[in-house]
Amino acid sequence: MLNFDWLSGVSQETAKLIFFGLYILIGALVLMLPNEYVYEGIKKEDRHWWNNLKLWSLTVLFILATVYYQF
Repeated sequence: MLNFDWLSGVSQETAKLIFFGLYILIGALVLMLPNEYVYEGIKKEDRHWWNNLKLWSLTVLFILATVYYQF
């Protein structure tokens, strides 16, 4: 069982700001990835926008942030 008593002094708004800051940090790190690394293993002529892992990871990150904001 996890013990979160050490978070009892943190307000709910502060906790949300911390998590949204982490989401922004992760999104910035994803955007810093070079395109050659993202498309590794795919030939230049076979690269399409739906193969871009940056878009997929940012979409998932946005969905998680939206769900967290709702609850």
